Formats: sequence, structure tokens, C-alpha cells
Amino acid sequence: MSYLDATNDLYKQAALTPDVGLCCTTTPIWKFPGLEIPVIMQEMNYGCGSTISAQDLINNPKILYVGVGGGMELLQFSYFSRQKGGVIGVDVVDEMLEASRKNFIEAEAQNDWFKSEFVELRKGDALNLPIDDESIDIAAQNCLFNIFKAEDLKKVLQEMYRVLKPHGRLVMSDPTCEQPMNDALRNDDHLRALCLSGSIPIADYIKALTDVGFGTIEIRGRRPYRILDTDNYPTDELIFIESIEVCAIKDPMPADGACVFTGKAAIYYGNEVYLDDKKGHVLMRNQPLAVCDKTAAALASLGRNDIFISESTFHYNGGGCC
Repeated sequence: MSYLDATNDLYKQAALTPDVGLCCTTTPIWKFPGLEIPVIMQEMNYGCGSTISAQDLINNPKILYVGVGGGMELLQFSYFSRQKGGVIGVDVVDEMLEASRKNFIEAEAQNDWFKSEFVELRKGDALNLPIDDESIDIAAQNCLFNIFKAEDLKKVLQEMYRVLKPHGRLVMSDPTCEQPMNDALRNDDHLRALCLSGSIPIADYIKALTDVGFGTIEIRGRRPYRILDTDNYPTDELIFIESIEVCAIKDPMPADGACVFTGKAAIYYGNEVYLDDKKGHVLMRNQPLAVCDKTAAALASLGRNDIFISESTFHYNGGGCC
């Protein structure tokens, strides 16, 4: 049995018998005005964060969600795209697709505005999406990509890039880990399916996105997720896993590499009203400007004593330099 077969079997069982403890997020479940989320959807919230951000969801976007879970985020996306087939959910597990269909009936009963036809469910594989080229405004996945090994991860990211329109957004939530994991952990297909042993460092995660062509990367959140301890896992040391929320934008790749926002800010505190670096960045005196890591490095290289560059917070909500 391959690691993908192990994953599919795990989520088949999670569809038939909801497993509340399968994934655990410290991100709140967003409840918007007039939106009621059925309890069964919350119990089947098999993610490590959230991919819902109102700033992405304007002008009736066409939305793709891969790995449907119990349908909770599909329902949340539908809140912003109230049109027939406005949200497409793709999953390879038949039982999960059927569970979502049943959950949408419950969602209709609790939400006057919602219709099941707002969501189109399709059987499909993340490695070969049943979606036309450049047809999607927002693509999303929650706690799925960390399952894939390196070569398969490259393929699924290429697929997401293919289906997105120019300037479209890929919004993701995944576990990450800065500590090295031993081979016993990495090769344990069950732990990988549980979204634990497939976790990779944030820098590697970003590189995987930029390697397929995404020109802008936003790290929107970074939160504690899990501990792999020495009593219950094959490790000689405690391993700390975090979850991150990331948006990769299908912008053209700049000549000097992608713009990666990790929550840095620049503050000019000199004597002039503003500072113009002649490269498209204007810093108003004593007003923080969110900057990508490239711009932060360029400003620091000026050698001035009137610019402060903050450390990465790994929480970025837009309004930046690019």
C-alpha cells in the first residue's frame, strides 16, 4: 500500500465515522452574519487552520477547494459566492464526497440563503485536477499538501498553478516543522496521513511554491499545532509542529525573485517627511510599511541609521510594498 492509499483509507473512515480529534486547529471557525455551520461539519473539520479570508473573496470569484472534508470551508466559501457552481469541491474519496452532500442538506435547513447547488462536487485527484486551465480565481486546500512527498507535491502545486487565472490566489493551511525528522517518522505512511510526519520547514514550503512560478507569497499566520513526544512516536526528542496559513499569488515572477511577505515592516524615523528609495517604495515618516523580505534586505543595505526593519512576525494581512 502506498502512502496515498493509506491517506485515502484514513479519510474514508473519517467520512464514515467523524473523528473530532483527527486534526486540531487553534484558528477560530469564522462565523459570518447569517451563517450557521452545522455541528457535523465542525466535527469533520479535518484541517489545521483556515483558508477563508474575506479580502480574497470579492467580485463573485470562482473557487476551487481540494480535499472537501465535511464541507465546512465549502459552505464558508459559498457565503461569498452565492451562485450555482460558484464553488467546486474536488476529492478522491467517494465516502467524503457523499458525506459532504448530506451535510449540505443540513446546511440548507439552517441557512435560508444557502443552496446545495452553490457547490459542485467532483471526483478527482489533486495530482490531476478535473478543472480547466486558468478558470479559477481562488484555489484552496487545508492540511492536504503536507501529506505529499516532494515529487508529488511539485505535481499538485503545478496543477493548482495551471487552473488559476493570472493573479489568482492559492490559499493554504498546512503543518510545518523547523526541526529535522528521522527516517522512521518520514517513512511512516500512517503518520504522514495524519498530517504529522510530512511537515517541512517554512523555507522549503515557500521554495516549492516559487519553483512552480508563484511570484508573490504571503505568510498570513503561524500557530502552534502538535508535539511529537518520545513516548508515543519514534523520536529521541520532542518535535514541535506549527501550522501556517499561506497565500500564493499567480503574479509574474520578478526578475530578482518572488516577493515573500513574512510579516516584516519598515519604519522611517528621519527628519524628512518621507523617504523614497527610488525603487518604488515610499516610507512616510513614523508610519510602518509592510515590506517583503527582498525590500527589507534592500532597505537595510542602504546603511542608514533612520530606518528600522522589524523581524518576521509570520503574520501578514496585506497593505505591503509591492
